[in-house]
Amino acid sequence: MIRLALLRHGHTEWNRMGRIQGASDIPLDDAARAELSAQRLPTPWDAAELWSSPLKRAAETAKLVAGRAPRTAPELTEMNWGVWEGKRGLDLLATPGSGFRHIEDWGWDYRPPGGESPGEVWTRLRRWLARRDRDALAVCHIGIMRVLLARAYGWDFDGPAPFRIKRNRLYVLMIDGETLMPEGEPIRLLPAGEAA
Repeated sequence: MIRLALLRHGHTEWNRMGRIQGASDIPLDDAARAELSAQRLPTPWDAAELWSSPLKRAAETAKLVAGRAPRTAPELTEMNWGVWEGKRGLDLLATPGSGFRHIEDWGWDYRPPGGESPGEVWTRLRRWLARRDRDALAVCHIGIMRVLLARAYGWDFDGPAPFRIKRNRLYVLMIDGETLMPEGEPIRLLPAGEAA
């Protein structure tokens, strides 16, 4: 059995504006760069195999907190939100007939127009997971983390999620084939100057 730690990328301008980023390659903002530069990975994750989404916001987050460049995997790219990318979720919710729903009402087959469903994201993630043969850390996106945590907790995107994803924390999963299990509480990143 191996372990996989997940870390969400730092803030972008679109995050702060409430815009849906999806597969759009939006970079970190300066405040996120400063915050991440002051943090580091705790032991043993500082020496783990390091991966990230190829999108700039994830790859740069990985480099800032790990002090080294990650390997990138297209499977870790954020869920594609199709024609809704760049729009604000609150505006879509207020637009009659938009089809936009809260995550608690998705199910595995919910698909934004021209985008991907959580089920389709899982299909690509399972191929990447099958190639893992040692503990690894993946810097990725909230959508990727939701899919992996949903599998680990047995949540079907129906009703409140049994987890809450926060920034600057590692979410550790144990992997046994296609079975994912959560391990312990999320682990905070450490201040850059603090001993492990």
